[in-house]
Amino acid sequence: MDYQNLLLEKENNVGIVTLNRPEKLNAISRELHQEMMQVCRELKDDDEIRVVIWTGAGRGFCSGVDLTASRDRPEVSGRQERLDEFGWVGRQAMMVSRELNKPTIAAVNGVAVGAGMSLALACDLRVGCENTRFKTVFIERSLSPDSGMSYFLPRIVGSSRAFDLVFTSRFVETEESYRIGLLDRVTTSDRLLEDAKALAAEIAFWPPVAMQMSKRVLQNSMESRLEEQLQYETHGIVFARRAPHDVEEAAASFRERRAPRFTGE
Repeated sequence: MDYQNLLLEKENNVGIVTLNRPEKLNAISRELHQEMMQVCRELKDDDEIRVVIWTGAGRGFCSGVDLTASRDRPEVSGRQERLDEFGWVGRQAMMVSRELNKPTIAAVNGVAVGAGMSLALACDLRVGCENTRFKTVFIERSLSPDSGMSYFLPRIVGSSRAFDLVFTSRFVETEESYRIGLLDRVTTSDRLLEDAKALAAEIAFWPPVAMQMSKRVLQNSMESRLEEQLQYETHGIVFARRAPHDVEEAAASFRERRAPRFTGE
């Protein structure tokens, strides 16, 4: 599929999605949102792709929802109509985090603001550089957090820090971002994408079915009691063994003291 507002590259077993509206700091328009949803579906169905990287073109990761585009839309009335009007942007968080059932990495170049910050938080891992800056911004727009931020932020940084970042709407620079868990790894701006690719390649080496199930098990733990999670872990092990070649290869490579060759089968 041809995309107008994003770029999709496939290198070996890694998909690289670049939001491509640099003149708008990659602000999310409805058109970009639809393409993000579509690229998630494409990558989910591509068995060759094992890890997905999200990044932005130009000097920023994503500046949030394109408010200039929304001003051109007619006013809506009625509660359900307003829910539909403001709820669309949150659907990308569900696609990136849950429905795209492969490990995801955000290579956060520059600012990640509002829904752009939420997009980074929806990814499983975040790599940043000296230019990375996060900002919740919603309170400045007389809004409460949306696009998944109220779900991801307190789970990543804790409830008190989440209140701090939402209530103050301040920029969070690279050093603090790494310290409180918004970033998992920090590199330099000229190495950001290459280091994100290296991390993706490291993850893509492992058996893909087991990796996908590991993601599901970890996500499920956020909402489960211990007893439920133990049962889900057992379910995950059974599911992962649906790739018999990789299960046998893991055991054989251990016995033979060699590097495994996982195929996803």
